Parts: sequence; C-alpha cells; structure tokens
Amino acid sequence: MTSRLWIVGRPLAAPVLASRPVTDDKQLFTSWMAGDRAAGEELIERHYDSVARFLRTKAGPHSDDLVQRVFLVCLDRGAQFRGDSSFRAFLFGIARNVVFEFIRTKVRDQAGAVEDVGTSSIMDLAPGLSTIVIQRAEQRLLVEALQRLPLDLQMAIELYYWEELSVAELAAALEIPAGTVKSRLHRARELLREEMNRIPASEQERESLRSMFQLGEGPAD
Repeated sequence: MTSRLWIVGRPLAAPVLASRPVTDDKQLFTSWMAGDRAAGEELIERHYDSVARFLRTKAGPHSDDLVQRVFLVCLDRGAQFRGDSSFRAFLFGIARNVVFEFIRTKVRDQAGAVEDVGTSSIMDLAPGLSTIVIQRAEQRLLVEALQRLPLDLQMAIELYYWEELSVAELAAALEIPAGTVKSRLHRARELLREEMNRIPASEQERESLRSMFQLGEGPAD
C-alpha cells in the first residue's frame, strides 16, 4: 500500500516476528487480554511506530513515555473493545485521550485549566512541546503548520494521511459522526494551506507539500 503521505520520525520497524504466523489485530488483542504475553509483544511491535509518530507532534520529548501509557491503557480498557471498528481505531482513540490528558495536566500546571483542549493548537497550549528535531525543510514546514492547527483538526489530518485510517475508523477513534470527520478534514486542509503560506519557505517546498496533501481534495472513502 502506498502511504497517503511520507512519515515523520524513524522508519517503520520490519514486519513482526517471523516465528509466529501472521495474525490479525483482533485475534492478537484477544490473546493478549487472555494472558498471552507473546501476542501482546507482537501487537505492540506492530503498532509502536505509528503510535509514537502520532504522539511525537503533540508531546515532543515526552512522547516515548506516553507510548507506554497508551499501551497500558489499551490493555486496562480492553473490555471496551467490541470489534465494531478496527483495533487501530480503538488504539488511536486511546492515544488521543492520553494526549488530551497529558496536555491538560501540562497547561493546568503552567496557566490554569483549559475547558476544551481540542479547539486550541499545540503552539498556543504548550509551545515547548512543539520542538522536534527534523532535518528536511519540507518536514519542518509541515510539522510547524500542523502544530498551528486546533488539536482536533491536527489529529484528524494526521490520522487520515499518515496512518491511513478510513473515515469510518476516524469516526470511531475521534468519537464523532462520519460527516463530522469529513468536515474536519476539509477544514484542516484549508487551515493547513493557510498556515503553510504564513511560514517562511521556498515555493518548491510549499508546492511539494500541497501535492502530497492534495489540499484541494476531500477524502475518497
């Protein structure tokens, strides 16, 4: 499968353990819940990079610790996974809540409570979390622009383009109707285009990102 967008962060890990047959996520999670440690290790190995990538643009240097938190919460709340959507939708729904909990704590410690974290950007909520070491100019432009979006929109566009969640999976992960997912993606693309135009960059860098994000188009699924 061709990714909707190249990724930020370390390369994806190689396919999981060759000694085990390929098993779908739901089966692995069921086995992990039943006490199969090897199944849990395989499931974590399979999704670790994706979760880390999702957290890195929102928690900066704290992302590694939060990855562990996501998988611990996943196991703790396993009974809530009914299989109506994919395991990835369930996992990223937990990752989203872990991010919100982390940012609320961070902001509360610094400047008091924030009523709705999702409507504010990382740049506004906690500027120190937006520092990520990135080598390529296009990636720096992209990440800075993403971090200027309201968190709800940043999460939606990253999960759709980077992690390739479908609209139905996004609806499950973000706990919103599919129609709202499409509206968020449309609005996120508009704002992303505006933010990229505000950040100093070459026209070649901007055009490269516009084509990658297909900024004039909506989700096909």
